[in-house]
Order: sequence, then C-alpha cells, then structure tokens
Amino acid sequence: MDHPAIGEAVTETEIEQALQSDCDCKDGMFPQGKMGTASRRAFLRGSGLLTAAAAIVPVKAFGQDAAGEGPWSVPGEIAKSDYGQRASFETVKRLASFGGTSSLTPLQAGVGIITPSRLHFERHHNGVPTIDPAQHRLVIHGMVDKPMKYSVEDLKRFPSTSRILFVECSGNSNAASRSANQKTVQEAHGLTSTSEWTGVRLSTLLAQVGVKDGAAWVLAEGSDGAMLSRSVPIDKMLDDAIVAYAQNGEAIRPENGYPMRLILPGWEGNINVKWLRRLKIGDKPFMTREETSKYTDLMTTTGKARQFSWVMEAKSVITFPSGDMRLPGKGFYEISGLAWSGRAPIERVEVSTDGGKSWGLASLQEPVLPKAHVRFRFPWHWDGGEAVLESRATDQTGYVQPTKAFLTRNEGVGPTYHYNGIQSWKVLADGSVSNVLQA
Repeated sequence: MDHPAIGEAVTETEIEQALQSDCDCKDGMFPQGKMGTASRRAFLRGSGLLTAAAAIVPVKAFGQDAAGEGPWSVPGEIAKSDYGQRASFETVKRLASFGGTSSLTPLQAGVGIITPSRLHFERHHNGVPTIDPAQHRLVIHGMVDKPMKYSVEDLKRFPSTSRILFVECSGNSNAASRSANQKTVQEAHGLTSTSEWTGVRLSTLLAQVGVKDGAAWVLAEGSDGAMLSRSVPIDKMLDDAIVAYAQNGEAIRPENGYPMRLILPGWEGNINVKWLRRLKIGDKPFMTREETSKYTDLMTTTGKARQFSWVMEAKSVITFPSGDMRLPGKGFYEISGLAWSGRAPIERVEVSTDGGKSWGLASLQEPVLPKAHVRFRFPWHWDGGEAVLESRATDQTGYVQPTKAFLTRNEGVGPTYHYNGIQSWKVLADGSVSNVLQA
C-alpha cells in the first residue's frame, strides 16, 4: 500500500533560484580564490551535491517566500555568552507539580537516552537548600575503625568513576495505575531521567575508614530541611554505590543534590540521598521515617505493606506518539520510547498497536547499558484507523513488564509505589492521541 512521502521534494530549478538569490557573504571563504554564486553552482554540480540535495531537502527550504520560511544563509553573532543557552525557539521545559515538591521531565521531547541536567526531574521534601561546597562535609562514622569527614575537593582527589544511570522516583506512574487523567507522558511518567553521574565509589571511602566486623547497614542522611535519611544494606554500598559530585559533565544541579549525592544504581529515587552529609555504619536498619511511615508498598489485597522494596523493576513507555499529540495524517511513523530496569540490562522491548492482542519486536538503539534508559524504535504504517499503542519490556533476568490487570490482582489498587504496569495510548481516526486506562 502506498503512503504519502515524508517531507517534500525539491527541483533543480528551485535550487538554482535559491543559489542566485544567495548572499555574497560566502565570497572569499575559499582559499583557491573568490567563489561567487556561479562558481559555487559549478562546484556543487561537479561534486554531485546538487543531485544529492534534490533527493533529501524539502521544497522551499532555501529562500524567503510567501510561506514565511527562512533564508538559506543567516549571518551570525560572535560568541558573547559565558554559559551556553539553548536556541530561543526551543521551549520544552519541566512541569512543576502542585505544591512545588517536584517537577517532571518532558519525556515526549527527549531524544537518545541522556536527560539534559536542566530537564532532569526533581523531587524534594523541604525545598532545595543552598549549600556552600567550601563548607559542606560528608561524615562517615559508626562501626568504623577511623571516622572521617570529606570535602568536595577531598572527594575529587580519589580515583573517579562515571556511569550513565537512570534515577526514578518510586512514586513515578502511581497515578497512572488508577486513572487516565494524566494527559501526557510527562504528567504520567515524568519522574524518571538518565544522566552521567561522576564521583568516587563508596567502597573506596569505606576501605579508608575501615568497616568493623558485624556491620550490615548504612544510614544515609541529607542536609536538606527534611533531613531525609534511609537505611541501605552495606552490600549495596560496597557493590556499586557512588558519592557523586558531577552530573552530565558539570557540577550536580542544586535540585539534584549539589554539592554531593548518593547514587545507588537501579534503586528507587529517594534512597539516592541528595545533599549527602552523613553515612553512619551500623549492624541493623535504622528504621527511619522514610522507610516506615513512607515509601512502603501497601498491598490492598492483603492489608499488608512491603518494606525495603528498593529495586525499580523493568518498565517501558512509548514517548512518541503519546498523549496530547496529534498525527498529521496516515502513513509511516517511527514509534519510539524508553525502557529501563533496576536489575539487569534490557533484553528486548515489544510493541503492540492493537492494545496487546499482538506484539512485534522493537529495535534497541545503542548504547544498551545496565540500569540506564534504553531507546527503542518500532516502524509503523498507520492506516488512519483507531489504534492502541503499548510497549512491554523484558530484562536479562527474564522479568517481563506486567499489565495493569496483573498488578491489580496481585497487589490491589491502593497508593502503592513501584508501579510499572504497561501504558496504553489510544490513537483516534483524526490523529489525536490520548491516555487510556486498559483493564
């Protein structure tokens, strides 16, 4: 079946006309002598570039015309910014939650897997503190041979490590388990992001202070107003924990823990304690507020709650097309989204366009890293009829992302954390896309 071509064709004549109207600002740029408009045309013909351009460049992309499209060449300005800014035409931004305790990443606008630091989601319990790194210290004490404290500059003297990792709030997608009121993927799933985190392995610091026999848990505490604190098994701390001081090549942003943050790869966001100031080693969990009255998973089917459910299980979501978008017409589209797992690398992602009746294998875009977002892609020819788009992730442990119905049967519909049910987007005949709650 034929489908409308993507983009618009261009003719040789239109290229010629655009070149004739092109400015002379390029004259003198070529070292072998002046190359004006005519000589540039000869150069393009000789190199075959005109023929190639005719195949890929949209019609009317060159000269200013009645449609208001811009000129081929736009004079620029010399560098004048001491800190780079995005183009004024780019307006995508985070979405602040009611009450100002969090802001959500615009997953629908992302490409690749790295979230720009300024768009990385945030979640805090008492606002974002302003901390002078010159005065901040990390204290390690308790069941150790030699209690120590470290400045940011001290940490930078240790051998550094960098890892690309996702962080996800354990409350991410919870509302999506009960309703379809969240129109966009940002509203429903925006409490997750992936960054490159740089710092020092916590095992390095623990080796220096000397952990005593019998030590089994570590209290991680932040210096925010809420004094958020969590108990972490020492095995996790010795395995892959990082005390990070940098994010995406620069200092961590204040809302994400400046000047230092604990990173526990694959574990729920709140235990990745921000504004880290203290690590106390002990022989049992410290039973803090955040692991007793908060951040436990209520099972309404039994009336009981899970405690210490740290790992974020395999999950995926389609980001294009997704809620509140509109497809311009039938034809070819590339369905795209993100998948991740806190246990193991993503093994595969499947996509359904008929609400889960049938599934096709999506391609995974490199790099496919453990405990990081993975970009998946799936070719789709939309025939103009109604469709329900879904994705399903499987990680290398064999864990398969469940349906909402499975989770409801086994866990209930209470205010549980760690919701990772399959997300459905409904495409109507007019191209509009909306959130839909499948049974």
